[in-house]
Amino acid sequence: MILILDFGSQYTQLIARRIREENVYCEIYLGNKPIKSFYGLKDLKGIILSGSYDSVYSKSAPWPDSKIWKLGIPILGICYGMQLIAEHLGGKVAPSKNREFGLANVDVECGCYLFDGLNSKETLWMSHGDKLAKMPKSFKIIAKSANSPYAAIENVAKNMYGVQFHPEVKHSVNGKKIIQNFIFKICGSKRDWTMKSYIIDEVKRIQEQVGEGKVLCALSGGVDSSVAAVMLHKAISKRLMCVYVDHGLQKLGETERVRKVFGKMFGKNLIMIDAKRVFLSKLKGVTEPEQKRKIIGHTFIDIFDRESKKLRGIDFLLQGTIYPDIIESVSIKEVKSPIKSHHNVGGLPKKMKMKLVEPLKFLFKDEVRSLGRELKIPAEIIDRQPFPGPGLAVRTLGQITEEKLNILKEADAIVTEEIRKAGLYEKIWQSFAVILPVKTVGVMGDARTYEHVIAIRAVTSEDAMTADWAKLPYELLEKMSSRIINEVKGANRVVYDISSKPPATIEWE
Repeated sequence: MILILDFGSQYTQLIARRIREENVYCEIYLGNKPIKSFYGLKDLKGIILSGSYDSVYSKSAPWPDSKIWKLGIPILGICYGMQLIAEHLGGKVAPSKNREFGLANVDVECGCYLFDGLNSKETLWMSHGDKLAKMPKSFKIIAKSANSPYAAIENVAKNMYGVQFHPEVKHSVNGKKIIQNFIFKICGSKRDWTMKSYIIDEVKRIQEQVGEGKVLCALSGGVDSSVAAVMLHKAISKRLMCVYVDHGLQKLGETERVRKVFGKMFGKNLIMIDAKRVFLSKLKGVTEPEQKRKIIGHTFIDIFDRESKKLRGIDFLLQGTIYPDIIESVSIKEVKSPIKSHHNVGGLPKKMKMKLVEPLKFLFKDEVRSLGRELKIPAEIIDRQPFPGPGLAVRTLGQITEEKLNILKEADAIVTEEIRKAGLYEKIWQSFAVILPVKTVGVMGDARTYEHVIAIRAVTSEDAMTADWAKLPYELLEKMSSRIINEVKGANRVVYDISSKPPATIEWE
């Protein structure tokens, strides 16, 4: 496997994506995490140091554990990562007079290991305000650009390599080849990570963690929790108890669908709990997104703790946490705010009686779907669009009321129905409705109305780490708008969200 140390770059998850695409396993850890946290990693072949928003010469700059330099395995530094290598070994990093951002023409030494098979001139993506001003001893320059005389360096004897540009970004024309050269030719990794191998390894890990214990599953009916549940059932069979909590924040008809599909799969081991009033009561008057998420997370755990006491002997809680949940919920330094607290990550109480089992926590969404297909889970579950753990709470902006939820559910059902009719449901990443915390004036039947605004959000993406707004046909937008305004009582205006991620997130809260 390859270990990626994250120092806060917006592109870190892309490094992982490129490596996983080569059927090589990798994991991302905070860059300043102690080395003792890595000792349990199996078959570590190489380390990649990511970019960062910081400068290596600043007092607050994050640095890796000094022991990583002594592991004797190949290290590749990307942007800030290269600057860490240089500063550590006697080089000097300084602010660049001309910040280099975007595509750059780079002269590369195509005979070296890192650039084997490339052209002598490559177009690569730069994003830096600092640059290497003095070379570390015994290093060789293997690439340069007009603004970066040391655009890439290597020390084969020390097994250390650094690039100022970002090969993980798709804009870097042969960036994928550079990553392939590092993980295969330099690190000696093999293309042996598949969903079949993941199932074998993960089932064994689950069995070792759980032993003869029982596991309570937080089943939502979405892709993640469904795949996690089937995975656990494969590992521990009837010692898995699935609990579905009807919190009133689901899509229209969701509870009935879960009862129909999973009732057959888990039988008496599926418990349905009606908790709509409990959640609405706790969320009453709350408008701050992070507070909503934490309230929902804590309420879930309270219910599961209570349910586990009734069942007796429940020591573990299964959750469908996936990698983007973790990546977006942690930060390299306290001064850098995480994007959001995921209900499976930031919303859990510190003192929780049950221990977590998270079989998907190192998988991206598309990998979870692949795993589900390998587990023979029906397509109607696997091909569902992602749905947030906190449900419609994060699509009901402002205060959450039963009236607003009902309006949103009906509008959202229309969006889904029309997207399916247009044959686009499986082609786009997500499509849904959001109810805004404002009302606008309208005219219906010659009468003045003052009702809610519905926003439609539809995005294309590979793994939810980046996304672009979907260019839906005008005719489809017109149909959805007309139906919502005419069929949903309480809504008189529809808008379309044309924001990409970044800078926006997919969900509005």
